[in-house]
Amino acid sequence: MTKGRKPKPPHLRLVDGTHRPDRHGDAQKIRDGVSAVAAAFGPLERPKYLKGFAREAWSRFVVPANWLDASRAPAAIAFCELWSELRRAPAQFPAAKHTQIRGYMADLGLTDERRRPVTGEPERDEFFDD
Repeated sequence: MTKGRKPKPPHLRLVDGTHRPDRHGDAQKIRDGVSAVAAAFGPLERPKYLKGFAREAWSRFVVPANWLDASRAPAAIAFCELWSELRRAPAQFPAAKHTQIRGYMADLGLTDERRRPVTGEPERDEFFDD
Protein backbone atom coordinates (compact mmCIF):
# COMPACT_ATOMS: atom_id res chain seq x y z
CA MET A 1 0.00 0.00 0.00
CA THR A 2 1.36 3.39 -1.00
CA LYS A 3 0.91 6.32 1.32
CA GLY A 4 -0.18 9.72 0.21
CA ARG A 5 -2.29 11.05 -2.56
CA LYS A 6 -3.08 8.92 -5.62
CA PRO A 7 -1.39 10.20 -8.79
CA LYS A 8 -3.70 12.11 -11.10
CA PRO A 9 -4.62 10.18 -14.26
CA PRO A 10 -2.87 11.49 -17.39
CA HIS A 11 -6.08 12.42 -19.19
CA LEU A 12 -7.27 14.47 -16.21
CA ARG A 13 -4.01 16.44 -16.23
CA LEU A 14 -4.76 17.33 -19.86
CA VAL A 15 -8.34 18.33 -19.09
CA ASP A 16 -7.63 20.53 -16.10
CA GLY A 17 -4.51 22.10 -17.60
CA THR A 18 -1.89 20.80 -15.17
CA HIS A 19 0.02 18.77 -17.77
CA ARG A 20 3.68 19.78 -17.92
CA PRO A 21 5.68 18.46 -20.87
CA ASP A 22 8.94 18.52 -18.93
CA ARG A 23 7.45 16.32 -16.21
CA HIS A 24 4.71 14.28 -17.94
CA GLY A 25 5.94 13.93 -21.53
CA ASP A 26 4.35 14.80 -24.85
CA ALA A 27 0.65 15.74 -24.59
CA GLN A 28 -0.22 14.19 -27.96
CA LYS A 29 1.28 10.85 -26.89
CA ILE A 30 -0.91 10.98 -23.76
CA ARG A 31 -4.04 11.72 -25.86
CA ASP A 32 -3.25 8.84 -28.22
CA GLY A 33 -2.67 6.47 -25.31
CA VAL A 34 -5.96 7.41 -23.61
CA SER A 35 -7.82 6.91 -26.90
CA ALA A 36 -6.17 3.52 -27.46
CA VAL A 37 -7.10 2.30 -23.98
CA ALA A 38 -10.72 3.46 -24.37
CA ALA A 39 -10.95 1.73 -27.76
CA ALA A 40 -9.44 -1.49 -26.39
CA PHE A 41 -12.03 -1.85 -23.62
CA GLY A 42 -15.03 -0.54 -25.53
CA PRO A 43 -18.11 1.19 -24.17
CA LEU A 44 -19.70 0.38 -20.84
CA GLU A 45 -22.96 -1.53 -21.33
CA ARG A 46 -25.69 -2.26 -18.79
CA PRO A 47 -26.00 -5.93 -17.86
CA LYS A 48 -29.39 -7.42 -18.70
CA TYR A 49 -29.86 -8.89 -15.22
CA LEU A 50 -29.98 -5.52 -13.42
CA LYS A 51 -33.56 -4.95 -12.24
CA GLY A 52 -35.42 -2.54 -10.00
CA PHE A 53 -33.34 -0.12 -7.96
CA ALA A 54 -30.08 -1.41 -9.47
CA ARG A 55 -31.31 -0.58 -12.96
CA GLU A 56 -32.49 2.82 -11.73
CA ALA A 57 -29.02 3.49 -10.27
CA TRP A 58 -27.42 2.52 -13.59
CA SER A 59 -29.63 4.98 -15.47
CA ARG A 60 -29.19 7.75 -12.93
CA PHE A 61 -25.46 7.52 -12.18
CA VAL A 62 -23.61 5.39 -14.75
CA VAL A 63 -25.27 6.38 -18.04
CA PRO A 64 -24.47 10.12 -17.67
CA ALA A 65 -20.84 9.26 -16.82
CA ASN A 66 -19.62 9.28 -20.42
CA TRP A 67 -15.96 8.95 -19.34
CA LEU A 68 -16.45 5.35 -18.17
CA ASP A 69 -15.43 2.44 -20.37
CA ALA A 70 -15.87 -1.32 -20.00
CA SER A 71 -12.82 -1.55 -17.73
CA ARG A 72 -14.99 -0.03 -14.98
CA ALA A 73 -17.86 -2.51 -15.42
CA PRO A 74 -17.21 -4.53 -12.21
CA ALA A 75 -17.14 -1.39 -10.06
CA ALA A 76 -20.25 0.04 -11.77
CA ILE A 77 -22.20 -3.20 -11.29
CA ALA A 78 -21.13 -3.53 -7.65
CA PHE A 79 -22.13 0.09 -7.00
CA CYS A 80 -25.58 -0.46 -8.53
CA GLU A 81 -26.13 -3.65 -6.52
CA LEU A 82 -25.16 -1.90 -3.29
CA TRP A 83 -27.43 1.01 -4.18
CA SER A 84 -30.27 -1.46 -4.65
CA GLU A 85 -29.62 -2.96 -1.21
CA LEU A 86 -29.62 0.50 0.33
CA ARG A 87 -32.90 1.47 -1.31
CA ARG A 88 -34.65 -1.80 -0.37
CA ALA A 89 -33.79 -1.70 3.34
CA PRO A 90 -32.03 1.50 4.46
CA ALA A 91 -32.37 0.67 8.18
CA GLN A 92 -30.52 -2.64 7.72
CA PHE A 93 -27.71 -1.16 5.63
CA PRO A 94 -24.51 -1.18 7.74
CA ALA A 95 -21.98 1.63 7.86
CA ALA A 96 -19.35 -0.56 6.20
CA LYS A 97 -21.50 -0.76 3.06
CA HIS A 98 -21.91 3.02 3.07
CA THR A 99 -18.14 3.20 2.95
CA GLN A 100 -18.11 0.75 0.04
CA ILE A 101 -20.63 2.85 -1.90
CA ARG A 102 -18.54 5.98 -1.33
CA GLY A 103 -15.43 4.10 -2.49
CA TYR A 104 -17.12 2.88 -5.68
CA MET A 105 -18.45 6.37 -6.40
CA ALA A 106 -14.96 7.81 -6.04
CA ASP A 107 -13.46 5.04 -8.17
CA LEU A 108 -16.01 5.69 -10.91
CA GLY A 109 -15.43 9.44 -10.75
CA LEU A 110 -19.00 10.19 -9.67
CA THR A 111 -17.95 12.42 -6.78
CA ASP A 112 -15.63 14.64 -8.84
CA GLU A 113 -17.49 17.91 -9.41
CA ARG A 114 -15.28 18.80 -12.37
CA ARG A 115 -16.98 16.06 -14.35
CA ARG A 116 -20.51 17.34 -13.81
CA PRO A 117 -22.08 19.08 -16.79
CA VAL A 118 -22.81 22.79 -16.53
CA THR A 119 -26.56 23.33 -16.63
CA GLY A 120 -27.83 26.56 -18.10
CA GLU A 121 -26.54 29.98 -17.19
CA PRO A 122 -25.24 30.69 -13.70
CA GLU A 123 -27.56 32.61 -11.40
CA ARG A 124 -26.89 36.32 -11.26
CA ASP A 125 -26.19 38.03 -7.96
CA GLU A 126 -28.18 41.25 -7.67
CA PHE A 127 -25.41 42.98 -5.74
CA PHE A 128 -22.19 41.83 -7.41
CA ASP A 129 -23.10 41.09 -11.05
CA ASP A 130 -23.40 44.13 -13.31
